Amino acid sequence: MSLEKSVEFIRKQKNFLIASHTSMEGDALGSEMAFYRLVKKLGKDATVLNDDVIPYGYDFLPGLSVIRRFKKGIKNIKFDCFVALDCSDLRRTGEVYTVNSDGLPILNIDHHISNSRFADVNWVDPRASCCCEMIYRLYKKLNVPVDRDVALYLYIGILTDTGSFRYSNTTSETHRVAAELLQHGIAVPEVYKNVYGNIPYPDLRVLSEILPRMKVEQKGRLAWFAINREVFAKKKKLSFDLSESLLTFARTLKDVEAVLVFKENLGLHKDVRVNFRSQGKIDVNRIANFFGGGGHKTASGATIKGSLETVKKKVLKKVREALR
Repeated sequence: MSLEKSVEFIRKQKNFLIASHTSMEGDALGSEMAFYRLVKKLGKDATVLNDDVIPYGYDFLPGLSVIRRFKKGIKNIKFDCFVALDCSDLRRTGEVYTVNSDGLPILNIDHHISNSRFADVNWVDPRASCCCEMIYRLYKKLNVPVDRDVALYLYIGILTDTGSFRYSNTTSETHRVAAELLQHGIAVPEVYKNVYGNIPYPDLRVLSEILPRMKVEQKGRLAWFAINREVFAKKKKLSFDLSESLLTFARTLKDVEAVLVFKENLGLHKDVRVNFRSQGKIDVNRIANFFGGGGHKTASGATIKGSLETVKKKVLKKVREALR
């Protein structure tokens, strides 16, 4: 399945239910808003339904009032197809996928190498920097003009998923697309300030308390953090992605090849979220997949049953083996 099959799907359907993954970030939000605008420009109907609130720092984006929040028993949504964006598995939409109880056609647009090809039409391109880059190609293929708002949605996805154009998923095509989007008058300093420079001081204190707990081993090639639920006892909701901030910081270490964050999930006993990052020498998607997760070769995640100590022991063993 490909771009052409996705275009055929879009042309055929009339009313779209659009969703992305839980724990949203720039690419998830940007891709679903850009896709929503795409089908509306084609004269079709659409609803965006999320299992999560809009992430902190993105409320400056225009048009977000169209997004609805999933609630148990939700009924008053009419649609004839389901669109899952930036999701390697249908359950990554949280509970939203349950709304499609009639088994209506599903379109899956994603760039994760671990994608399970769960839909009727699967357009999966691991070479794309992000889902937003793929949505940009849909606009071009369907000859739909990109306006300033759409350019902003797409740019946000590219910016965040490439780590501000620092990660290995950044290609010449990524820069070419970003350059075209910037021609629409995007205020780059404003985007940066809202997404990256908007952390309240009390939240930053949490980060400063955890950074000294970083462990480094394998002659500096492996760095990791273990965060128990007590850390969030006083501050359950942070204005930033704590795991991503720790991963980004640790990846700046000289000689580091792999970085991990172990985080006990709040309210869930014996359940640990593990985030993996690699500088490219080891395939963390393969390791995450072993534990039931997935993602990319250099950025993956998995939620693993067990105590923090047990999960940490099992995962570190696998990563150490990969670093040999």
